[in-house]
Amino acid sequence: MPARVRLFAVLVAALAGCGQAPRRETVAPERRSAVLTVTSPAFKAGGTIPKRHSRKEGDNVSPPLSWTGAPEGTKGFAIVCDDPDAPGAKPWVHWVLYGIPAGSAGLAEGQTAGGVEGVNSWNAPGYDGPQPPAGHGPHHYHFRVYALDTEPGLGPGASKEKFLAAMKGHILAEGALVGVYERK
Repeated sequence: MPARVRLFAVLVAALAGCGQAPRRETVAPERRSAVLTVTSPAFKAGGTIPKRHSRKEGDNVSPPLSWTGAPEGTKGFAIVCDDPDAPGAKPWVHWVLYGIPAGSAGLAEGQTAGGVEGVNSWNAPGYDGPQPPAGHGPHHYHFRVYALDTEPGLGPGASKEKFLAAMKGHILAEGALVGVYERK
């Protein structure tokens, strides 16, 4: 069949579907991933993370975070912060925090809201802030918040990979706040 005829046949088939009733939802509504809105009074989306929250040049204290939009059925929250601009094959993990109670709408500066801390890429528990190599340019730090339909069931010290594997299929919603940090 010549290419023009094939193209015409594809267009006719596509147009034939116009005017039909919309297809039924194939994913259960409770399994659709919603979007959380994540903010911080310390920095705006795409803005500079204050030195106070950096590992090497500041106080190495986690920034305050807030989130909205958790869907019904949320049993808890988790946070993962990583730097995909870091040298290496994988993003550098700065924070893994899970087991944050369902009623939480954020974390105060330096707080965990009763959550359980996993390990970061320094193989240490808790938050370790931005510390890009000097002169490497701006790095983007992704503070991802997850709304979960179950508790992770992980003790302290789980890695980002272990946490995400345990939560596969249990993430109801997620959102991210990205901040920038650079060392000259």
